[in-house]
Amino acid sequence: MADFTEYNNVFPSPGIINPYDHKGASAIETFRKSFRGVLFVDRVLSRLGISQGTAYPPKGENGLRSLHQQICQSSVSSHSKISLLYYLLLDHDDIHPGRSQWADGFAEEAGLPKKYQILMRGLWHMDRKEFKYAIENLTHPSLPTEFADEITIALVRLPLANKRSSSASQSDYTLALAYFHAAQPVFTSSEALELLFGALARTNVTEALDFSRRYPEWTRQQLFEKLLASILEQPEKLGARGKELVSAALTGEEESWFQKYLRRGEGRKSKGSGVLLRMRGVVTGRLSSIAALENLMGP
Repeated sequence: MADFTEYNNVFPSPGIINPYDHKGASAIETFRKSFRGVLFVDRVLSRLGISQGTAYPPKGENGLRSLHQQICQSSVSSHSKISLLYYLLLDHDDIHPGRSQWADGFAEEAGLPKKYQILMRGLWHMDRKEFKYAIENLTHPSLPTEFADEITIALVRLPLANKRSSSASQSDYTLALAYFHAAQPVFTSSEALELLFGALARTNVTEALDFSRRYPEWTRQQLFEKLLASILEQPEKLGARGKELVSAALTGEEESWFQKYLRRGEGRKSKGSGVLLRMRGVVTGRLSSIAALENLMGP
């Protein structure tokens, strides 16, 4: 097993390649800004007690040597240390003509288990905004749902940032929903839960409703109201999406939330609230279809 605490056993000889020159460092900082100032490698470094955002990217060879030393001296498992060094070698492989195999070679010599390689490669692709390749790695069955909240937040925010709109199209959420369906993460933050649910609500009303039912009553009510809000904010799709919800077999609680939100809550401010109430009235039999049609058509 290679001694990873020796710098020369890990990194290519000085002068062969420098992924952290001005151009490389500038690109990394651009990626960092797009992730609201925190890369995934910053989060890993933070777990080692290394200040995020200052150690990476390292400044020149001296900076890389210093970072290597900080990693090796941290009080975490050897696998965690080797994983970070593996990430840094992926930077070297990325800019070398023909995509060299320094990272994989080092992982083999250092005895890094495959699941750690898959995780770090996935995070590396996330940091480079190569999301398709990131998801292929991060949904591997051998992995725990590490950084699931942060991954979900990044994937959902991508279309919102691109379109600067809360009404993105279904295709915009393909990557976020692909990750969710494959990894089935359990969220620990309200932000990740709300963003993922928003993506579900805008693409599949029935799936969003089923998803909301996994949670305790208070959270369920919040998600149900968010689903109603997402239907109302797309008036051009109100008929089709509204029909999908009003035709569902709602529980007594959900029926109460439906009526309350549209009659007395935030939903009452929308022109579509009355339409949804009448549609639900027809489905439940409280409003005859003839009367509903007359109301919808107006005088």
